[in-house]
Amino acid sequence: MKRIFTIGAALLMTVIGFAQAPQKMSYQAVIRNSSNALVINTQVGMRISILQGSASGNAVYIETQTPTTNDNGLASIEIGGGTLVSGTFSTINWANGPYFIKTETDATGGSNYNITATSQLLSVPYALYSKTTSSSVSASGDTLYIGNTPYIIPGISAANTSGGSGQYPAGSVFCNGPTAVVDVINPATGMIWMDRNLGASQAATSSTDANAYGDLYQWGRRSDGHQCRTSSTTGALSSTDQPAHGDFITSNSGNYDWRSPQNNNLWQGVNGVNNPCPSGYCLPTNAELDAERASWVQNNSAGAFASPLKLPVAGYRIGSAGSLYLVGSIGLYWSSTVNGINADYLYFDSSYAGMNNSLRADGDSVRCIKD
Repeated sequence: MKRIFTIGAALLMTVIGFAQAPQKMSYQAVIRNSSNALVINTQVGMRISILQGSASGNAVYIETQTPTTNDNGLASIEIGGGTLVSGTFSTINWANGPYFIKTETDATGGSNYNITATSQLLSVPYALYSKTTSSSVSASGDTLYIGNTPYIIPGISAANTSGGSGQYPAGSVFCNGPTAVVDVINPATGMIWMDRNLGASQAATSSTDANAYGDLYQWGRRSDGHQCRTSSTTGALSSTDQPAHGDFITSNSGNYDWRSPQNNNLWQGVNGVNNPCPSGYCLPTNAELDAERASWVQNNSAGAFASPLKLPVAGYRIGSAGSLYLVGSIGLYWSSTVNGINADYLYFDSSYAGMNNSLRADGDSVRCIKD
């Protein structure tokens, strides 16, 4: 998977997100010490650089700041509002990217910066971008042009069969239209993900945001309609990789799989037989999901939502009956990793998070990772 930053051994810094402000860019980081303990209520020293072209490119802007972390170890700054070292933030030509943010931190509050993290700025707040490039909307109203680059407007463009970016597999059936493809990076792991669950209409605004729950997939099945939360059920197992219907297939015996005999090679990688993710994305492995969990501030559902992925407690669908269970209380996210007759998944609730394995007939959430 793509890794686009380096991190020092002494501390761990995690980007929580970006927000929009005139001529400033909000940036938050969780600071941990060498024992992985949060550095709380402490002034830290930071030097921030905007690099152009690559992670080792020319610094077009540099500033320093000395924020104080809160009770959760979170340091919040506004890039563009610090002590200027060089460059002018307001004159950065955001259209002439790519751009990278390089942060150097001294946890003692000085200028002995002993941790360095560099991550690509995958999206620029529009208020900043529009200062230095032209924009227009197509006559049909379905495409936004920033400079000469077209961007599909989700929800009204015929091109949304690609989810706004990235083509979904041929024959995909969508419950509420194709899922928009918006990237989010976790700097603690260097991995790039979709910012929402497959089937979700938006990235989560809370752990219990129903619009962010998305669909529930039986392990190894494509997007054939079975993943819709209200799809019909059938007890007839499938002998093929792609059933000729979109029913949720219940299983009460044997391998407790929707397919008989089982096939272990349905969701592995971008070329997986039934990979439901858009082009360039796939189901994460056990190791990739567990690495995300290990980067959370808290090892529970609160930590899952506080992470860059903002994972909600979408519940799951019981494989033996097809009924929804514990929606709004727990999260279960499939991996591509097979474990005997079962498959591995990430589990979290209000008090715990960890990797486990479950029956493949169950319906769990899917969050796609970029290859």
